[in-house]
Amino acid sequence: MATVDWTADANGALTLSLVRAEEDKQVLGGEETYEEFHPTFTYPIYGEDERIYGYQDLVIDLRFASGSLAQYLSVRYAQKLDASTTVDNVEGILKEFIPPDYDTDEATFLTRVQEDAVSFKPIGNVVHTYTRSAPSTSGSSSAIRDVVEYEVYHATWNDPRFREYHRRMQIFILLYIEAGSYINEDDDAWQFFVLYERRKRQNGTKTYHFIGYSSVYKFYCFPEKHRLRLSQFIIVPPYQHQGHGSELYKTIYNYALLAPLISELTVEDPAEAFEDLRDRNDLRMLLANENFMKEGFGNEAVSHGGGKVRKRKTRARANPMGASSGIVKGTGKMGPPIDKAWSETFRTQLKVAGRQWQRLMEMLTLMHLNPTDIQAARAYRLQVKERLYRFNFEILAQLEKEERLEKLEETFQSLREDYLRILEMIK
Repeated sequence: MATVDWTADANGALTLSLVRAEEDKQVLGGEETYEEFHPTFTYPIYGEDERIYGYQDLVIDLRFASGSLAQYLSVRYAQKLDASTTVDNVEGILKEFIPPDYDTDEATFLTRVQEDAVSFKPIGNVVHTYTRSAPSTSGSSSAIRDVVEYEVYHATWNDPRFREYHRRMQIFILLYIEAGSYINEDDDAWQFFVLYERRKRQNGTKTYHFIGYSSVYKFYCFPEKHRLRLSQFIIVPPYQHQGHGSELYKTIYNYALLAPLISELTVEDPAEAFEDLRDRNDLRMLLANENFMKEGFGNEAVSHGGGKVRKRKTRARANPMGASSGIVKGTGKMGPPIDKAWSETFRTQLKVAGRQWQRLMEMLTLMHLNPTDIQAARAYRLQVKERLYRFNFEILAQLEKEERLEKLEETFQSLREDYLRILEMIK
């Protein structure tokens, strides 16, 4: 007789849904779905192994009203072990991480979804809007497609009802950000940017639907300004890979850029996917900055509204391997080597954190580097290695000279490959 497995994978058992009112579902495109997706992590809730013991065919059904984020929780299973101290209390554990006013009756929750869809309005002030063409609805033959609006709201603890709203949305941090944790509600330095879809029903009524949010923290910066640190950033899975993360990030950056008392925007321990998103948007911002590009690379650098930057093509003969191109340095401040005083002036104006700015400068220089210019390639390599050495000084200083040089070269080549990967994304 086969042994029965009484353990369940918590990530697979927990099913999340952003539930819309029936009138809102009627205008969805054929491929749009916002229900029944799963978390990436559950270890903050159910333990490091992300396993739940004592059930067969376990389903943890956690639903949110798509705008107000009012919650419904249901735990279902085919069979449960007899009462035992070893059986996990699925609902008892999860309810410690969500507000206590969640529904357990499905009909009550669906009624609440219908009511909240019309009554819910985002909290805070609109700081950015953008639009997209609506996906075509099932069976629609109309050539004219509606436009979907998107709005980013800036909020703080001082906004009425925002504290309660934050308690509903913060669980996404635990479920999708590795090492994510709840923040201290008693700290007034927190600010929030929340992104919503604003969708028109067939009768013309517009309703709001949660997409994601970011929390930022304001630090004092001598002598009389503040740094803004981006701490948490989440776009829920149904909206990922559609450019919404970039819109949210650009909103936060522009907010910092336009605030006279904020000196720079920093990011706390970014995940790889977010670092890519940040790099792409920061690079496009610089490529679209005409003054920066002209001063940095000379008049040959032409910006195309945040898109491609092309250099003039030449029909000059290539230099033999190892021969100097005769070019010592371009007319621009980017060199290589870069004009550090000029670079720092622009960095301060654009409020980009130091290490991020250095990486951006290295990527843009690589983007414009003439592969036949041996001297420029060497100057670039030395410039990057100098930064890498300073950044990793404590580790490298412990190595013998030959091993240290090998490690630096290995790190440089790895970094160069990663830069090329990122640059490919913005073409």
